[in-house]
Amino acid sequence: MAKKMKLSDITNMFAGMDVEALEGVTIEGDIEIDLGGLGGGFDPMLAAALGQESAVLAQHFARIAGMFGYPVGIGAPAAPAISPALAAPKLKDLIPAKFDVANIAEWATQIQEVPIGNTSADGGSRGKRVLVGGEKALPFFPDAPMPNRNQVTIDVFDMRIGLAKAVKENYDEVMDSPGEWAKKNVEKFNADMITIHLISTDPLVKDTPPKEAAKTVEEVLQAVDVPIAIGGSGNPQKDPEVLARAAEVAEGERCLLASASLNLDYAAIAEAALKYDHDVLSWTQLDMNAQKELNRKLMKQCNVPRDRIIMDPTTAALGYGLDYAYTNMERIRLAALMGDDELTFPMSSGTTNAWGARESWMVGSPLKEDSDWGPREYRGPIWEIVTGLSLAIAGNDLFMMMHPTSVAVLKQITQTLFGTIDTEQVDIANWIGAEV
Repeated sequence: MAKKMKLSDITNMFAGMDVEALEGVTIEGDIEIDLGGLGGGFDPMLAAALGQESAVLAQHFARIAGMFGYPVGIGAPAAPAISPALAAPKLKDLIPAKFDVANIAEWATQIQEVPIGNTSADGGSRGKRVLVGGEKALPFFPDAPMPNRNQVTIDVFDMRIGLAKAVKENYDEVMDSPGEWAKKNVEKFNADMITIHLISTDPLVKDTPPKEAAKTVEEVLQAVDVPIAIGGSGNPQKDPEVLARAAEVAEGERCLLASASLNLDYAAIAEAALKYDHDVLSWTQLDMNAQKELNRKLMKQCNVPRDRIIMDPTTAALGYGLDYAYTNMERIRLAALMGDDELTFPMSSGTTNAWGARESWMVGSPLKEDSDWGPREYRGPIWEIVTGLSLAIAGNDLFMMMHPTSVAVLKQITQTLFGTIDTEQVDIANWIGAEV
């Protein structure tokens, strides 16, 4: 059987011998070049590679010929240039394309616009009416302007509660008076709305009777003239009764009752909203199908008009499921724009949930080997800001917040994107040297 040898093997065979020339020696054999697996057709890159390998072979042959006394100049010939006709074509221009969000065919359904608060012209006593919803696209696209800007409602509680230090230092002197607390939020911190949380009604806290809780609602209504949202304690047995009584004393003011859910008597809350002229916050827990179910029941079973429903799909804070909350809200908004009439409602975010993250309020990490978390006076508000802004991009309309700095920053950014605050144009082509 013939033995296979490489040309380099023949060269190495004579490397250690003092041989000037060979006479009468014949080397017989065939040269094989394996092209297996290269496929059919002509490839310019393959041709160039073969040319380079052929040059290497030529060097080996030249060395062997020299050993046999045949004068050949050693050196690889220059590889032939690839014909311009065979070279890969160069693009002169990018394929022209235009992104026109205003004309996306799938986004054919408008989000329901919902008013909160009745002025004297509407039969109430609020100084202004807040509008949320009405979008025809995802937010902040310049070619699909939003009809209404994002709104912020700042939290007030009907009793002194434990708060993060960064939050408490802004409210400590008014925490025993819900009316004064609400007034400070409006006059000093520029709240668009006030949310009064009647947490003392929880049987495990103070078990405040609904009648007494209703007096707190009256106090807040008299202290400020902005629209208000009314929240219970979260107790599924007592909240329907508390919210019904609160709705009664706030009759005609078109408050937002927070909230109806599948875990309590949503029909009682819906009945109170219709009887006393209020809106309903439809709250579910990060489940789009549950949100559809609750909205459907409010509309079909309870006969709540579409312009009185606002959704709260639940806010998971930064580091604690924000990506899931974002995805859930974005899916809801996209489904609504594409025609799902059980989801075509504005959304509300409990952005205050950001303060439930330990990173927002703890002095530092409990782990010694962990890196420095930085001052919590800045870290906490940033936690709330990032949570809110992320959900604003997903399509959220109304933000329930706490820290005044968080409120100011979120309003500054969203209103700039909305167009109510003028800013200098940034040359994005010079993004390396741009100052923000």
